[in-house]
Amino acid sequence: MILEIKNVTMRFGGVTAIDNLSFGVKSGEIFGLIGPNGAGKTTIFNIITGNYQQTEGDVHFLSESISGLKPNIIVQKGIARTFQNIRLFKSMTVLENVLIGFHNQMNYTFFEAVLRLPRYFSNEKRVKNAAMEILERFGIAEYADYNATALSYGNQRKVEIARALATEPKLLLLDEPAAGMNPNETQDLSNIIKTIKEEYGLTILLIEHDMKFVNNMCDKVLVLDYGEEIFEGKPADAIVDEKVVAAYLGDFTHA
Repeated sequence: MILEIKNVTMRFGGVTAIDNLSFGVKSGEIFGLIGPNGAGKTTIFNIITGNYQQTEGDVHFLSESISGLKPNIIVQKGIARTFQNIRLFKSMTVLENVLIGFHNQMNYTFFEAVLRLPRYFSNEKRVKNAAMEILERFGIAEYADYNATALSYGNQRKVEIARALATEPKLLLLDEPAAGMNPNETQDLSNIIKTIKEEYGLTILLIEHDMKFVNNMCDKVLVLDYGEEIFEGKPADAIVDEKVVAAYLGDFTHA
């Protein structure tokens, strides 16, 4: 297991958002975290990435506890994420947004940067070339010098994922990557995610409401409802499970 959630509970005052949840994600798989709105999916992402500290339980990444670590340290250990609401730097170009993801890979000192010494320029060139390669993979290299927020919604999603990929993660967390996309954009993104997974040796944990996208992408899914696990298994089995159907559509058996 690359990621293990062990008996995690998250309370906000008197509200239990996550209730004694345990699951594991195997290295190399695409694992879907699904469920109706308010089920606790994004709360789990925030716990994994250090934005929230769980009330109880533990989170292990590569067999090491990461509970209590700051978000920047967790990124350095190899976990990157995107957000449900796109978070790009509005005043920066597409390329500059992706370059932000490389900040931990800069191998020059402050003084080398100020004095413009050779190592500064060689590192800047290396990182810029790497950023352009990522943009090429996402099919948006032609927009490198555009303001990031001037792009279409679907392409802004790609920029955000590209920036996360620039941190060189082992585990990539995608929060509703297909949200707001039309069917063609969704299929294109699906192909890109599968390609970068193989090329970069990634494990992917994703939240998504588009069940066609989930069924096409995921090796396994965990379904949450009110912070509790109600199903874990194959996506095709999830959509016919009685508890899952009831969670999404309501329990008609007692109507």
